[in-house]
Amino acid sequence: MTEQLRIQVLTSLADVTAQVWNACVPEDDPFTEHAFLAALERSGSVGGTTGWLPRFVVVSRGDEVVGGAPVYLKDNSYGEYIFDWGWAGGAEQAGIAYYPKLVVAVPFTPATGSRLLVKAGEPRGPVVAALIAGLRAIAEAEEVSSIHVLFCPPDEVQELTAAGFRSRYSFQFHWQNRTPAPYAHFDDFLQAFRSENRKQVRKERRTAQSHGLTLTTLEGPEMGDAEWRAVANLYDENADKHGAITYLTPSFFEILRQTYAHRVVTTFAYQGSTPVAGTLNFQKGRHIYGRYWGAEVERPMLHFELCYYQLIERAIAQGLVRFEAGAQGEHKLKRGLMPTLTHSAHWIRHPGLDRAVAGFLSHEAHAVKARVEQYAQHGPYQRAEEAKADTPP
Repeated sequence: MTEQLRIQVLTSLADVTAQVWNACVPEDDPFTEHAFLAALERSGSVGGTTGWLPRFVVVSRGDEVVGGAPVYLKDNSYGEYIFDWGWAGGAEQAGIAYYPKLVVAVPFTPATGSRLLVKAGEPRGPVVAALIAGLRAIAEAEEVSSIHVLFCPPDEVQELTAAGFRSRYSFQFHWQNRTPAPYAHFDDFLQAFRSENRKQVRKERRTAQSHGLTLTTLEGPEMGDAEWRAVANLYDENADKHGAITYLTPSFFEILRQTYAHRVVTTFAYQGSTPVAGTLNFQKGRHIYGRYWGAEVERPMLHFELCYYQLIERAIAQGLVRFEAGAQGEHKLKRGLMPTLTHSAHWIRHPGLDRAVAGFLSHEAHAVKARVEQYAQHGPYQRAEEAKADTPP
């Protein structure tokens, strides 16, 4: 392991094999796997005129790839879910060019996962240093204003801040299985709730199941033509309904079916044999991630049933430890998903803009942590003293 590390920048993930890249991907993260990132690229969801130009960093020792990072050159801030529009506006007012910038992230995917990928068994420090050096080399070559590492785990934030990046906090609502003894079944999970919250969830589930629709959970290989068409159509229809951008092209879902169905989990509501509402989720290792929801019919509580309750039920049955349900949504709180800090790290080239961002981040961190604490106090779970006095309804 004394051989010198070599840094490469690739403009396509096709330049490295899936086996080689995936050897650096953690066991619980589906989104940095080669097939998912390549599907984005092959489908035209990134690249071209999308504003996401691949610049993957690969670190090798001899002929062996020992590290990688999903990096994109960007001329906008769409599809990131860590918002820096204010920074861009402030820079523009000060006469500082904010674009292009570098983003180290999975496009359109606000899910926490490793961004500085290191092969298992490899000493992490030297590879991380090489990956960061690769980011800086791209920053110089492309004359970017900044580097943004989004939805990275806390240990990577520490590595990045040690290299001169600034840390940023945000939060989402996540479900965590009970430790040290996991929940045995969904009712066991509900027993951890206060009585009124437990009754509310049971009422919501009864309502969702009373509409004459057939509700089911399917894994990717179990899905047929109708289900795959429904996933793509519901994604488009939901974006149209809310005036959102459809980042994923139709061919993305076709490629997903061909190359990545084994990571896909869906929940559907059928009217007869036709899927009329559903979710697209991804599962790997001990984690499951909710990503997209859509519905052709509006039925009370159906969203909660398909997006949360069925997936929590699955997580409990399979002994999973975490369910991330995506960005935003304080309505998740009463359904057992608790506020959880998420992290990013940022390097700003211009000293004046960097100082302004540092001041903003300091104030924002206090506000985010206070908000998380406030939400946590209003969660559905019993406190220890309540649990002693509470009896099942």
